[in-house]
Amino acid sequence: MIFETLEETAKFYKHYSKLASFSTKIRNTTRDGDKIKNQLIVCTREGRWKSKISPTLKTNPSAGLNCPARIYVHMKDVGLWTISKVVLNHSHPCCPEQAEMLKQHMDLSMFVRRTIETHEEAGIRPSKTYQSFVAAAGSHRELGFIEKDVRNYITREVRNFSEEDDAKEFGKYLLRMIEKNQNFFFELNLEGDHCIKHAFWADARSRAAFEYFRDVVSFDTTYNTNRYNLVLGSFVGVNYHG
Repeated sequence: MIFETLEETAKFYKHYSKLASFSTKIRNTTRDGDKIKNQLIVCTREGRWKSKISPTLKTNPSAGLNCPARIYVHMKDVGLWTISKVVLNHSHPCCPEQAEMLKQHMDLSMFVRRTIETHEEAGIRPSKTYQSFVAAAGSHRELGFIEKDVRNYITREVRNFSEEDDAKEFGKYLLRMIEKNQNFFFELNLEGDHCIKHAFWADARSRAAFEYFRDVVSFDTTYNTNRYNLVLGSFVGVNYHG
């Protein structure tokens, strides 16, 4: 088989591996200066190895089983890529109905991503969001992803604000809280347009409780965040119930 680019070749083999229920990795790449001349793509169970994760933490650890499945791709003189060697046999069973659960083949569609973003903005928990996808699909097996993928997408994309956006979003959050309850209190001090200098907030319930129970107040500023080097001081009120 001949392809116009190496990316098309890899994409084709990845699609085939999904149908055959295995995942792939690049074993070797040969270059001539900056140009790639040939590449070996193999099954991820190639070689002989075993996961170092303790069986008590992972009941089904990954292992290399000397799987021979592979393709060898090289560039022809005319600038096209050809598959010159193919091994289809595997040293391990492949289960097509579970192909979607292989990490390489898990994928979030545009619809799923937009839904996750909408739910996150509405304050819906990731677990509830995932269960809504399961209910719509009919079962977990019908989805091409797991709950961890939903959480990872939220952490990586939805909440991945820049330092400038972070301060703005924090200010918007405090304003939303005071809209919900006028007894919510905050003061926000910015340096320039987007750098937080000082921030203080107290929710309505804590303020009301403090009116009744003023027994103990502790003030602690020993915590320092790694990312922004901001001191976080927490006021902790303790009532007579301890």
